[in-house]
Amino acid sequence: MSRSARVIRHGWERLGAHTLVRRGRDLELMHRAMGFATLALVTLAPLLIVVAAADPLGRGGFAAWLADGMGLSGRSSRVLTDIISPPRAVVGTTSVWGGLALAVFGVALGASVQNGYERVWNLPPGPWHRVWRQATWLCLLTAYLYQEAQTRSALQGPERIVLSSVTGILFFWWGQRFLLGGQVRWRDLLPGAVATMLGLIGLRGFSFFVFTPLIVNNAISYGTVGVVLVVESWLIGVGFVVYGGALFGRWLLDHHGRRHTERGHPPPKEKPGGTD
Repeated sequence: MSRSARVIRHGWERLGAHTLVRRGRDLELMHRAMGFATLALVTLAPLLIVVAAADPLGRGGFAAWLADGMGLSGRSSRVLTDIISPPRAVVGTTSVWGGLALAVFGVALGASVQNGYERVWNLPPGPWHRVWRQATWLCLLTAYLYQEAQTRSALQGPERIVLSSVTGILFFWWGQRFLLGGQVRWRDLLPGAVATMLGLIGLRGFSFFVFTPLIVNNAISYGTVGVVLVVESWLIGVGFVVYGGALFGRWLLDHHGRRHTERGHPPPKEKPGGTD
């Protein structure tokens, strides 16, 4: 047993997994994931519901994407859709100030993600006037989710899997680069984008087996509140993957990717500032 333990410990240290765990603890990964879930539910979800209600195609919008992202089907999908989908009158009853408030508070989600990426790459916080980056990221996130909702019924099978995977990797790749103000090279950010998308795929599989029956049970036992709690739990998992994927990409680059680079020319140092 002691020999096996030494082998496992040696392999653990050789992989640098202890560094990954320590960085996750320093980043307060779970705390940030819970903050992400709260902001997404309070600010981003109402904004996407308004967009879904104004959808001229009428294919379910945000509720359809949420059910698809969580891997729900059958009764659990119908329960979630009935609760999340608002009447189309929500567009007419949403005032200009209400829409502005949703957009302003939604920017807080972009600011939270930006701060998490900055902590992952040990960069100083961006200046206040970069808030336009957070607003732009929020708009592109809304467009990405809208595209996911539309392709849910338009494409099936391998075609949709490929499209969702490619668009997801491109979004998270671009999102890191954009929110960080171009301070990190594209090639250094790609592993984090791929890890984030793989994590979301794994989360969808976990949700299919765990949250599908839980949605129905909570709807019967607790009503709407029970369904919202399940959605919030899933959003915590999404936040964990978003930050954890970027962190894993940085760890992979530091402990494995740069070993090959150091044999040739050393990687160029990043400039302390970026483009606004």
